[in-house]
Amino acid sequence: MARYTGPHCRLCRREGLKLYLKGERCYTGKCAVDRRSYAPGQHGQGRKKISEYGIQLREKQKARRIYGILEKPFRAYFERAERQPGVTGENLLRLLERRLDNVIFRLGLGASRVEARQLVRHGHFTVNGKRVNIPSFQVRVGDEISVREKSKSSPRVKELIERAAERTPVAWLEYDANELKARVVALPNRDQIDIPVQDHLIIELYSR
Repeated sequence: MARYTGPHCRLCRREGLKLYLKGERCYTGKCAVDRRSYAPGQHGQGRKKISEYGIQLREKQKARRIYGILEKPFRAYFERAERQPGVTGENLLRLLERRLDNVIFRLGLGASRVEARQLVRHGHFTVNGKRVNIPSFQVRVGDEISVREKSKSSPRVKELIERAAERTPVAWLEYDANELKARVVALPNRDQIDIPVQDHLIIELYSR
């Protein structure tokens, strides 16, 4: 499965804000955005006027980078959201939130979406009792996500489980820290999706 393999801090600097792509590092003084708050590259510190198209493009790129998705699959999500009833922008973000790697991140079982994606790919989780190693797997209301029995002995998974027990999951997920199980109790609403993206600008860009 295709994914971005370049430096993640460069993406945050390009968007001018923390996208929290590197987990704990983003909360320390080593964060690249805190140290160099301008865009990367030779002309990163230059000032230039951004067009309407440029503003829309930046919102789309920001959403792509937050969820770790390349252009082609992101466009496919948009087309799927457009076919669904309701507001296209909300449908788009709801589809992105329902990815299994994002659900693992929201539960605190991954320090970042990048790590959550890797853990899913390595088969550390099950959905409704079946092992799933596809990060883009779409969860549905009523699905039960669990940590695999064999994975509970992994040092890193143990550490993440302890951290997840101290966190409060998002409103549309329930997490049982004793059973190491989570359940999707509802589909996320727009006000429950706390990413700094103006989804209507993404829709305007793709509707050109």
